[in-house]
Formats: sequence, C-alpha cells, structure tokens
Amino acid sequence: MVKKILLVFLFLGVAMLGVLIWGKQQLNTYLETPRVNEEQLFTLPDGSYFSHLAPQLIAQGLLDNDRWWRVLSKLRPELTHIKSGTYLLPKGASLEELLVIFNEGKAFQFKLTFVEGSTYKDWLNVLAKAKQLKPLEYSEADLLSKLGSKETKIEGLLFPETYHYTANMSAYSVIKKAYLHQQAVVKKLWEKRDPDLPYKTPYEALIMASIIEKESGLSDDRDKIASVFVNRLRIGMRLQTDPTVIYGMGERYDGRIRTKDLRENTAYNTYTIDGLPPTPIAMPSEEALYAALHPAQTKYLYFVSKGDGTSYFSKNLREHNNAVNKYIRGK
Repeated sequence: MVKKILLVFLFLGVAMLGVLIWGKQQLNTYLETPRVNEEQLFTLPDGSYFSHLAPQLIAQGLLDNDRWWRVLSKLRPELTHIKSGTYLLPKGASLEELLVIFNEGKAFQFKLTFVEGSTYKDWLNVLAKAKQLKPLEYSEADLLSKLGSKETKIEGLLFPETYHYTANMSAYSVIKKAYLHQQAVVKKLWEKRDPDLPYKTPYEALIMASIIEKESGLSDDRDKIASVFVNRLRIGMRLQTDPTVIYGMGERYDGRIRTKDLRENTAYNTYTIDGLPPTPIAMPSEEALYAALHPAQTKYLYFVSKGDGTSYFSKNLREHNNAVNKYIRGK
C-alpha cells in the first residue's frame, strides 16, 4: 500500500513538473514572440496600469490574447511597473521588449527644426504642424510678458536649431527653451565683443545679426558683410539692405522689390530710415551674432551677390556699380 501511495505521489509530482515546464515554455513563447510588424508609436495614457495594458495591445494588433497576462504579472513582477508616455516601438520587438520599454519610461522624443534666418511667422507655422504638441495659447504680447522680455516683438529673440519634445508638451515650452538659449548666446558673445562697435545694447547687436543672417549666403562672408554695415553706421550712411524692405512690406511682399517699395517709408526700410530698424528681422544664428560683434577690419561700404552664394565687396560706389553690372545685369 505504501509503495502504491508513493507511486501516486511520484506520478503527480512528475505530472505537475511537466505542467510547470509546459507553462514556462508557453509563457516564454508569449513573451518572446515578435509582436511589432512595423516601427510605430504607442501611447500609454496617464493613469495606465499593467492590468489596462493587455486590452490596449490587443486593440492595436500587438497581442493576440491576454490568457497569460495574470500569470505574467505573478512570475515577472519586475515587468509590471509601466509608465505613461508615448514610446517608439521597434520593428520585431517582442512583448518582453515592449514591457522593458514601458518600464524604463524613456518616452519618444519628437523634434522640431527652426532654420537660421527664419521669422517668428515661420516658427508659428512649424509649431502648428508639429505632432502631439499642445498649441501656443498666447498672443505675441502675452508671450513676451510671460517670458519676462521687455521687447515689443519676439522676432530675433529665439535661437534657431533643432529642439526635442515629448508628447503633449506645450509649444510654449519649446519657445521658452529657444528664448533662454538665445539669451545665453547673446550674453556670452556680448561680453567678448570687439571694442568701439556702434551698438549701445546687446539688442542692437541682435538686430544687426538678423540683417547679416538674411544677407549672407556663406559663413565665410559674414564678417565682411558685418564690416560693411558697421562701416556705414560709423559714418552715418544708411544701411540700404533689401531684407529690411521685405520685412517691412510684410504680407504684401510677392517675391519682388520695386522702386516704389524702396521709397516707401516703413519703420524697417533702411533705404529711408537712418541707422538700424527697430527690431530684428529674423532669428539669427550664433555665427551671425558673432560676426556682428567681430566684424572684419575693412573699408568696404558696398557688396553685391555674385550668384554663387558669395559676394563681391567694394570700397566706393563706382566699383560697386561695376560689380552690379557684372553680377546682376550681366553686362
């Protein structure tokens, strides 16, 4: 009788071991089977719990069923501490790899790129098209107030580069980051500026940098272009730069500047006003600001585009007119 009982227990033990081995194999298959056919974004809303996750994965075709979900939570509790956020799921990822991603909480970083010389209007268009970014809710005046700026326009105050953000961040957070970055760059470069420059404030240097940015095709020309404008300011000569005319025209600009446009007395038309315009006309790069604060030492007063991204520089009007005939009029 004892032997029979022992045999029964032995049989039950073997059977239970077999079930455990089978269960472990099934769980491993459940965890290790590739689930993601194509790279995609997946969002875990705020307040998500592990128990909520299986239905979400099933709904998006990333999981066939949840029959092993409770077993998984008992045997692999370290995978259950999921965090809300939007995640990039790599192609071929298994359920275990997905759970590791959700547990690490490294949310996907979206990015926005603002190019040098772009305007605030351009920035607003980029922000409006950005994925999963909360829209900007402030007028320009309110935005400047919230940022703590005393200026009347935000033009020029934002540093152009690539910014990263996570899902549901606000456009204001991107603007603030760009504003603080530009403030830091201006402060750093202003403190190391050349002596005897014709700028009273860092803001005036920023205005000049924005003009240089719009006028320069190649970085090698920036310091020489800066020298032309600085030389003009020093002798009281008008800057006479087309980008300021275009900025002053606003929505009326159709790709052409006519003689009447050069004569129109807008606040930005440097053909009709003395000195610098009242604000920057674009978001300048650090390189343009550096050029404004470290212009080349020249006697140039004129320059004209050669059509290849470079410019021809002249010391007098006669030489400049000859250059215009050669490079613009083809004479």
